[in-house]
Amino acid sequence: MLVGILLAASSININFGKSLTKPSTSILVILGITLLALAPSLLIMLTGFTRIVIVLGLTRNALGLQFVPPNQVLVGLALFLSLFIMAPTLNQMNTVALQPYLHGKESFSQAYHAGEVPLRTWMLKQTGKNELALTTSASGSHPASLKDASMMDIIPAFLLTQLKIGFIIGFVLLLPFLIIDLVVASTLMSMGIVMLPPTLVSLPFKLLLFVMVDGWVLLTHALVVSFR
Repeated sequence: MLVGILLAASSININFGKSLTKPSTSILVILGITLLALAPSLLIMLTGFTRIVIVLGLTRNALGLQFVPPNQVLVGLALFLSLFIMAPTLNQMNTVALQPYLHGKESFSQAYHAGEVPLRTWMLKQTGKNELALTTSASGSHPASLKDASMMDIIPAFLLTQLKIGFIIGFVLLLPFLIIDLVVASTLMSMGIVMLPPTLVSLPFKLLLFVMVDGWVLLTHALVVSFR
């Protein structure tokens, strides 16, 4: 329902006055409160937050740590990485949409459509063709080109792509830690030590490997590069 309300705005001509004037303080307050209320949903639907938080969560599981780093730390890191990656797009949206609207040069509807262009371009760049073809086919829209798809089709295709890429990166991260677990388990079994859990022995080795290769820096770099 929330997604439908947001996307329906693209086809609604909203006019807060008969002429192009600066929006009043009350209008700005209403828009600000609305934006804050929708911020969590917009963060998940329109940014790379989903991919980042999946990769960070799988990395923690690969290390064999259930509560370290805490969920708050992973979500906070994913949030700021998402804002860092989206900074150029957000700056462009501010330049072509928000500032003209605040200075009374464009109506709300004009500013909305102008701000949608850079966001739409970025999302299409991060969306797989197969996923977008699936959503356009399921909705029955059948645009002349995938680039002409509506936001109603782009958003679910974008989320599906983020899930797929997040799991692909997580799979690559799991492989070296899986090898360590297998080596430790086979070594303990050959020594006849069957009462000691292999994960308990492999944990220090996995942490040592992750620290020696500067794992968090490499992981962050890989995530940022994956959006280019």
